[in-house]
Amino acid sequence: MIRLALLRHGVTAWNRAHRIQGRSDIPLDAEGAGALAGLTLPEPWNRAELWSSPLLRACQSAELLTGQTPRTNEALIEMNWGAWEGLHGADLLADPESGFRDIENWGWDYRPPGGESPRDLWIRLEPWLARLTGDAVAVCHIGVMRILLARAHGWEFDGPAPFRVKRNRLFVLTFDGERLRPEGDPVRLVTREDAG
Repeated sequence: MIRLALLRHGVTAWNRAHRIQGRSDIPLDAEGAGALAGLTLPEPWNRAELWSSPLLRACQSAELLTGQTPRTNEALIEMNWGAWEGLHGADLLADPESGFRDIENWGWDYRPPGGESPRDLWIRLEPWLARLTGDAVAVCHIGVMRILLARAHGWEFDGPAPFRVKRNRLFVLTFDGERLRPEGDPVRLVTREDAG
C-alpha cells in the first residue's frame, strides 16, 4: 500500500487576480514565496519521495518547503485550459455563449476549447501513479488534485464535491495498485520552528 500526499503550490499573481493559469508557467509572487518559506512538511512526509509538476510555481513551492530539488513529471502539470488560459472564470461564466461551467456540472468529459477534460488528465496521471514505489508527496495544482481526489472519493463531477482543496495542507490518499482511497483529514504544514 502506497500513500500519496497531494499539496497545492503557493500563490501566484494570477491566483490573486482570479485568472485561469492552466499550463501557463506563472511563478510564485513575493508574498506567496514568503508564506511558504517559513513552513515545511510534517513527519513522516518530510522523508517521503518528493515529486513536483515541472511548472515553476510548483517547483518553487517544493524547494521552499523542503530545501530539496523535487523529481518532476509531466503528468503532474495542471489541466490544459486551452483558449481560456489567462481569462477570468467569472467573466466566462457570465457569458452564456462561452460554454464555461461550474465544476459540479462538468462530468468527466467536459473540455475547454483546445484544452483537456478531467478524463484526459486522469489518463496521463494514471501511469505515473502506477509507477510509484513508496510513499510520496506531490506538489502540484488544484486541477490535478481534483482529479485524484475525485477518483479516491468516487465523485463524478456531478454535484457538490466531497472535498475542498485548501492551501498549506496535505491531502493523503492510499493506493493499492488498483484503487485510490482518501485517508483521514488533510494534514497541515508545520512551521520550521515547530518542526524543530
